[in-house]
Amino acid sequence: MGCFVIIPAYNEQESIGKVINGAKEYSENIIVVDDGSKDNTYENANSLGVTVLKHGVNLGKGAALKTGCEYAFQNGADKVIVMDADTQHDPKEIPKFMEAMENNDLVLGIRKVPDSMPLVLKFGNKFINQTLGLLHGIKVQDSQCGYRAFTINAYNQMIWDATDYYVETEMLIKAGKKGIKYTTIPIETIYSNKYKGTTVLDGVKIVMKMVGGKVF
Repeated sequence: MGCFVIIPAYNEQESIGKVINGAKEYSENIIVVDDGSKDNTYENANSLGVTVLKHGVNLGKGAALKTGCEYAFQNGADKVIVMDADTQHDPKEIPKFMEAMENNDLVLGIRKVPDSMPLVLKFGNKFINQTLGLLHGIKVQDSQCGYRAFTINAYNQMIWDATDYYVETEMLIKAGKKGIKYTTIPIETIYSNKYKGTTVLDGVKIVMKMVGGKVF
């Protein structure tokens, strides 16, 4: 039993190696899920001696995370840490998540808001956070941060249906309904000029799904 690190990746051939090497300093169990990349993401990850799973086509972040979690929990994990492949998430934060999981089933990374964070994301995230609190009574400072950790117990209670970026929101809605014990920790985040995360359209879709009362 142990803690596995799961890294969903789509066309991240330039950054995946750096993320994997950083994570290897803190965990021997790393799973990369190549979500149908069209570049050398799979080859670059596979060359570093970690477990690499591959989707034949791009299915979305939620689907990639589920693939990674299912594999981890079927192969001895009792908890997982999930992080992005684009170097936004610093592997040096991994010990913080491990420590916080000693007394919690769910640990959420809360991004500090640097000047480099795109303005549209600052306002978009705030609006999504407020909508989540209003409709579902879940009040967290950063509901869309993908750097988080959870136990197998939490996973079994909040298994998501979302295949896209709604996965972060669906996790929180289900965690709230199930009363899963959670905590938050501040993390550093680096935004590059090639940011590829949640777009404005993704944000609109997330809010529409919450307003519609659906969890998918």
